[in-house]
Amino acid sequence: MIQKLGALKQEIGKVIVGQTETVDQLLITFLAGGHALLEGVPGLAKTLMIRSLSEAIDLPFRRIQFTPDLMPSDIIGTEILEEDHSTGKRFFKFNKGPLFANIILADEINRTSPKTQSALLEAMQEFSVTYGGITYPLERPFFILATQNPIEQAGTFPLPEAQLDRFLLYIKIGYPTAEEETAILENTTGKRTTQINKVLDGDEIKEAQSLVREVHISRDLIERVSSIVRLTRPDASTSYVKDWVRWGAGPRAGQAMILTAKARALLHGNFAVTKEDIEHVAYPVLRHRILMNFRAEAEGVTSDNVTKHLLEHVNSSAKSL
Repeated sequence: MIQKLGALKQEIGKVIVGQTETVDQLLITFLAGGHALLEGVPGLAKTLMIRSLSEAIDLPFRRIQFTPDLMPSDIIGTEILEEDHSTGKRFFKFNKGPLFANIILADEINRTSPKTQSALLEAMQEFSVTYGGITYPLERPFFILATQNPIEQAGTFPLPEAQLDRFLLYIKIGYPTAEEETAILENTTGKRTTQINKVLDGDEIKEAQSLVREVHISRDLIERVSSIVRLTRPDASTSYVKDWVRWGAGPRAGQAMILTAKARALLHGNFAVTKEDIEHVAYPVLRHRILMNFRAEAEGVTSDNVTKHLLEHVNSSAKSL
């Protein structure tokens, strides 16, 4: 299984130059069985990265382009009136929408209204869709990979906190290095075409997700995760957190941190979580679960700054014991 995960990274690398950390975080999301939100300026291959990942996995893939006029029924489906030709009776039949696939690319998710965004909540948490009083289960494994542009504010709708919390990781994509950008220009302006091969199927992904649960994590590291999450809450934290944070992370953050740390350990060929695994996943896990106050937003203090402070604080406290 670990060899196949390495092969999966190689297939994605045929198209995506660099962005190693981002690809790793996407694979961690898959291994942990969660959803991911990717943020980056236009042109950083967010959509291409997700599409390339889907091409290397033998599962149904659908892309939904989110726009201001998109309605919930455009995503989950709607009832249509049909006629039984043998009896002449008419009846309503539920016509499933694009959400009924295994890998969903929710492109520019913040361009649609909260009404439509909320249509994803049940699918993300319960892996089902309810319409007309009937619940329709979604086939597992099921992943929603959403993208958003941090620059444009006109015509966008910030995601509700409840929905943000249901994304396992909030991944920020940066600009490529000079060498990577040169390679991108070389690879994308010539005649060469790249074929991505299927590496994993749904059963193998479910097997890998079960294997992630078996990765060992010590009691000390579980307590470290608990301390980090609890310290994000201003009422029982450091003066730094009290100065900048309005609301801290809930218990779901601790669950996400442990699961993704296990997934990262497995991705690197280890069967036990290390402190390094936890520190690597802490940023994308807490990035959208720490709500900064107005003063922090005005002075440019981000949740990543808070996470860095807390990791340093927990490490220094452990050394002093």
